[in-house]
Amino acid sequence: MPKLEATDVLSRLTERLRQLEAGEEIAAREIRSLLTPAQQQELEEGWRHQQELRKTTSARTVEEQKALGWKSKREVRIEVFRRARQTAWDHMGPEMEQLARKAELRQARIYFDALTEAQVLGKTAQEARNFANNELTRADLRRMDGQLVRGISTRDRAIRQMEDALLARFKAEATPEEREQLALLEEHERSLKGKSPGPRRRG
Repeated sequence: MPKLEATDVLSRLTERLRQLEAGEEIAAREIRSLLTPAQQQELEEGWRHQQELRKTTSARTVEEQKALGWKSKREVRIEVFRRARQTAWDHMGPEMEQLARKAELRQARIYFDALTEAQVLGKTAQEARNFANNELTRADLRRMDGQLVRGISTRDRAIRQMEDALLARFKAEATPEEREQLALLEEHERSLKGKSPGPRRRG
């Protein structure tokens, strides 16, 4: 299974946390796939502590259980997922920078390799530059000549992933009023996209 990038982990942790808080069931395999070994250990130890707590203390009411620190398995999972999401968020910046650096290094390597190849083929300097820039376009990378072409670069894709993760985090942490406002805004944007221009009036 390919390693998830920080943006993917943050987005999935946010979604799974939302499901847990809503009382939805999540497969144990899915939980393990999103947590590091240390976080999985934290989850196991947290639930083991709760089981020991139930053996050594007795509580007849929900209030007594809360006072003694009793938590359900879902509550333990929520606590661990919240900390895991914060950790993923803290690592977001460095990973985004690393993705951008990788894209820039790949861009430079492809460009200069293509320049060398073009020169070997006897192309002029301008033809070589055009050839190298076309190779960048084929590799889905930003061209050195600044020309914009259709498609999305690796860097742009990484930025879009970060924006999606930021939006997911905002939705997860938003108040009910903020969620309502966001829903209204999204509905408004959808209605604008769905509108087609009407027939033009003749003067």
